[in-house]
Amino acid sequence: MKNTIKNLVALSIIALVTFSFTTIDKDKKVIKADKSKVTWKGYKVTGSHEGTIAIQSGFLNFEADKLTGGEFVIDMTTINTTDLDGDYKGKLDGHLKSDDFFGVAAHPTAKLVLVSVKANGKNAYTVTGDLTIKGKTNPVTFSISIEGNKATASLKIDRTKFGIEYKSANFFENLKDKAIYDEFDLVSNLEF
Repeated sequence: MKNTIKNLVALSIIALVTFSFTTIDKDKKVIKADKSKVTWKGYKVTGSHEGTIAIQSGFLNFEADKLTGGEFVIDMTTINTTDLDGDYKGKLDGHLKSDDFFGVAAHPTAKLVLVSVKANGKNAYTVTGDLTIKGKTNPVTFSISIEGNKATASLKIDRTKFGIEYKSANFFENLKDKAIYDEFDLVSNLEF
């Protein structure tokens, strides 16, 4: 009986030590903000505008080389129009930073937290995340692909869900060719 108890205790200790030092291959990869790029494109009845915005910080979580989560903070003060020059560029950049749009004085950052990640293939995933813009959080679903130390994600965002209603035909009548469409695109090329 004593030998059985000793054997059980010894087996328990061995199991505890083994499981304590055995870890699942988890990895947090920090995004290199200076080597990553986020581009945006907004649409209106008479055309579109596009530009860039900077990542302040971010990371992707992996488990056994599979994406499992992540988080990004976007520096909203860096909104930059790339399809205009001179006064027109300055006016649009300023207007996008104003309270009509992103209100960067009160909300200098936006945040995306990856909540659910589902593999679609070898390096492709469908992600659902919580996106916070202007203090409002809404779910977004998008695709992301990962190749080596790079990731590419494309998001379509409905600005009105974040309280950005300026010249939206859903909130204002008779805008005609002055209307700005509710959805805008973000394309992120990330390096980690």
